[in-house]
Amino acid sequence: MLTAAEKLKRPIAWVAERTEHFLADTHGRANLATATMALDAKGKFLGLRVNLDADMGAMLSQYGPFIPWVGTTMTSGCYDIPAVHVVFRGVLTHTTPVDAYRGAGRPEAAYLIERLVDEIALRTGRKPEAVRTQNFVKPKQMPYKTQTGPTYDSGEFEGHMRQAMMRADWAGFPARARKAAKAGKLRGIGLACYIEACGGGGPESAWVTIEADGSATVKIGTQSNGQGHETAYAQLVSQELDLPLDKIKVLQGDTDQIEHGSGTGGSRSIPVGGAALAHASRTLADNLRKLAADKLETAVSDLQIAAGKVMIAGTDKALSFAEIAALPGATAAMLTVKDTWKPPEATYPNGTHVAEVEIDADTGATRIVNYCVVDDFGDVLNPLMLAGQVHGGAVQGIGQALMEEVRFDAEGQMLTASFMDYAMPRAADVPSFSFETRNVRCVTNALGVKGAGEAGAIGACPAVMNALVDALRRAGKPTCIDMPATPAKLRKLIA
Repeated sequence: MLTAAEKLKRPIAWVAERTEHFLADTHGRANLATATMALDAKGKFLGLRVNLDADMGAMLSQYGPFIPWVGTTMTSGCYDIPAVHVVFRGVLTHTTPVDAYRGAGRPEAAYLIERLVDEIALRTGRKPEAVRTQNFVKPKQMPYKTQTGPTYDSGEFEGHMRQAMMRADWAGFPARARKAAKAGKLRGIGLACYIEACGGGGPESAWVTIEADGSATVKIGTQSNGQGHETAYAQLVSQELDLPLDKIKVLQGDTDQIEHGSGTGGSRSIPVGGAALAHASRTLADNLRKLAADKLETAVSDLQIAAGKVMIAGTDKALSFAEIAALPGATAAMLTVKDTWKPPEATYPNGTHVAEVEIDADTGATRIVNYCVVDDFGDVLNPLMLAGQVHGGAVQGIGQALMEEVRFDAEGQMLTASFMDYAMPRAADVPSFSFETRNVRCVTNALGVKGAGEAGAIGACPAVMNALVDALRRAGKPTCIDMPATPAKLRKLIA
């Protein structure tokens, strides 16, 4: 295609059909793992051993081997585990290559440890929340360096677990389960406490310019895929320059105008790119005050920025940004500021998902009757967009837990090459979410944020599966089930 575009001197696009996408696009989440936990007589975790085989597909993708490696670094989850031993192997198969999909390794790690913790509770006859409370990393232990490398800077894991349980009315569940049983339904409740690593990696740069008309232009090397970066970036600039959002133009990922950037991935656009942008906006605000100080014949310390103007505090003497941009000293170096920020450490969002499910004993169909999330994302820029990120991620996790599955036959022929055969979650498959935050500021990030783009997909799978297992256990049915927990699988177990 590149050669054709070069020779024809015009853009060339390949528009694939849906089946071609299924056959050629990379897939995600293809692990086979076993985990063993050693405990002392009181239930304290002593050591964790994990063996993981990760399907790489027929060839290595861009991030293929990196995904299980990232997952192994988060193996211990929210827990204080003195010894951890992890072995992972990349396995070449005859299937489509596996690459990064929302969370990339962290959902797999959270699923493994959270299912294991529930199994520990079941086998030791203790409550799941009690096992977690005893073994959580405590706030007084922060910063806490795990045995697999990451250093958690902050978090109150028991706090958001208790809050999520309260919001889900965990104490009232037995009565609801009895009522469901009378109607022939199997009802279960489950929770998952996750922590993930994001907002790390290399540096990101941002440029902010005051234009001749007093508006501002942002240039940054990340690229929005629908997350709302334009709004969040404009908010950061607006906070420093007090400009309305419609006076701030945001350009992302344009290689004709932006010399470098790391793109978007790993929930790092706001934690890393946003930090660079905030610093640049702050410096630009200082430059505007310096330029206005000479014209207004006053000290910089007497000036404040408000409504797109620099004014002498307590007076009506002011210069608009457009007037400042026209001053003789307003050079390009003063009106355009570039800043670069490199994170010293990844950020570690964490939280608790609680799912309550009801299984139809005759059909095996699962209905999620209640779903509560309490997250710790550090400082929050835009609560509305944050909720949207969590909702979308949770739906992806629910889809993985209950219905999404790529299947091949023994000869390598794909059996799920259309949406007639591959089930995607729809509005009718998911509940109305209860979402709130219990934030602890990140101390290693310049904005105090922790990142949120992948969190919903990380907490959802183990929460839903723990709830399903709880429903089966309460009904005296077998509980050994892997994702996706389709109606056919559940009906077989129940029968």
